[in-house]
Amino acid sequence: MTKREQRTYQQDIVGDGISSIQKVREPRREESGQGIRYLLIGICVLFLFVMLVLPLIVVITNALRDGWAAYREAVFDEYTVKALQLTLLAAAAAVAVNTIFGVFASYLLSKFYFRGRQILAALIDIPFSISPVIAGLVFILTFGNVGWMGDFLKAHGIKIVFAVPGVILATIFVTFPFVFRELFPVMNAQGKDEEEAAALMGAGGFTIFRRITFPHIKWALLYGVILCAARALGEFGAVSVISGHLRGKTNTLPLHVEILYNEFNTTAAFAVSSVLVVLAVLILIARNVVEKFSRAKE
Repeated sequence: MTKREQRTYQQDIVGDGISSIQKVREPRREESGQGIRYLLIGICVLFLFVMLVLPLIVVITNALRDGWAAYREAVFDEYTVKALQLTLLAAAAAVAVNTIFGVFASYLLSKFYFRGRQILAALIDIPFSISPVIAGLVFILTFGNVGWMGDFLKAHGIKIVFAVPGVILATIFVTFPFVFRELFPVMNAQGKDEEEAAALMGAGGFTIFRRITFPHIKWALLYGVILCAARALGEFGAVSVISGHLRGKTNTLPLHVEILYNEFNTTAAFAVSSVLVVLAVLILIARNVVEKFSRAKE
């Protein structure tokens, strides 16, 4: 055997050895990767069960603890129905106002560039950083009898604090940025070339928005509306401060649950809580449907 043949033979042996080592290591890597994956999946499932599924089971179980008759009596109670009506009214008002504002604000900040643009965007995000309780206190100091607008409102017979308008105002405030925050990135990424081209061709402002802008933002708009509604239905802090807890007048469902629980009427409290759970599930289903259709359209 020549030296060249010996060198080739040695290289073949080394190559076979390396390949055999790699074949041994690859299954071990796959096994370790699968183990880590299953561990992470187990941790996530356990966390979701403890934090989400288990509390829902507790709510439903305690709501039905005394039977269907007690459950129906608590759900169809006069004060519960009025609290549900006020909750839906405040949520509808918040969605309507914040949808209109979110569309105009996101269009302004994404299509026009002016001094103070970033400051305006930061101001819209204030409800994200301020505690709802502090927001309710600010409304009392502004619109209450001792507030700086108290004398004006009293002279004109307008009552905001400890009344339905205050509940609606507080709900609008805490849900203020949701629609805007869903629309602004979409409009900003879209740019304004298409709108400018349509304007040069003689299209009007409403036509440009209806035919060009709206088709790009419709799914983001619907998603923002759903998030805004979900946040409005569950609002507690700001409404608790400004409402005055007037039973049958300014109580929303979350406040009504608190009153029932403080009165040690736990079965009725859990029964009313189950109504909020059902509303949350319906909103979750609507959100998933919107996500599915938006991805299908992309």
